[in-house]
Amino acid sequence: MSYSVKELFYTLQGEGAQTGRAAVFCRFSGCNLWSGLEKDRHKTVCPFCDTDFVGVDGEGGGKFHDARHLAEAIINTWPESSSLAEGSQPNMSLQLDKSPRKKNSVPYVVFTGGEPLLQLDHELIQLLHDSGFEIGVETNGTIKAPEGIDWLCVSPKQADRLEQRSGNELKLLFPLQNLSPEKFESLDFQHFFLQAVDEAGQTDHLQAVIQYCLEHPQWRVSLQTHKLLGLK
Repeated sequence: MSYSVKELFYTLQGEGAQTGRAAVFCRFSGCNLWSGLEKDRHKTVCPFCDTDFVGVDGEGGGKFHDARHLAEAIINTWPESSSLAEGSQPNMSLQLDKSPRKKNSVPYVVFTGGEPLLQLDHELIQLLHDSGFEIGVETNGTIKAPEGIDWLCVSPKQADRLEQRSGNELKLLFPLQNLSPEKFESLDFQHFFLQAVDEAGQTDHLQAVIQYCLEHPQWRVSLQTHKLLGLK
């Protein structure tokens, strides 16, 4: 299959339990909760969304004809990767620099969106695993995740459409209408995070998150540290 990627870049993970970890971010185009167009914002369940996932015109973005081409682009975005030889054939094995690495410095890619599970598939996962990458995914949970994901973050926007009910971390924006944290506390996740809804002119949401976590210690505060650091 082909893949539509809005942007592909190297940065630090800014949210959740993997905060601060170096990662290649692959932002797929498209979402199943809204079009991403301003004219449709009033129709969506997440009008607060601040992510541009429309088109393929971002940094490193584009149309990738198959899993191998996208995997190669991801590998070459990681700073320790070695470029494939010029004129390599389509069936050439993917390569990644195999020089010794320090503990916990395994190459890491995060698939996000929009909704990444509209496009992420077993073939792409396998190619990246074969090249030494760990794979993270940030999803709204409306689509069951394929096998092989190393770190799965689910961020629900609609409780009645939640299909993926287990993973590594559940990250809930707070406050959201009809999405109280109590609805998710019994689900099978290692970590439970609350993150303040980022709305222009609203300054009290973070304090509400702090207070809720103090009163319900199962939950931890997630900050958007990439914004604080001036990163993408």
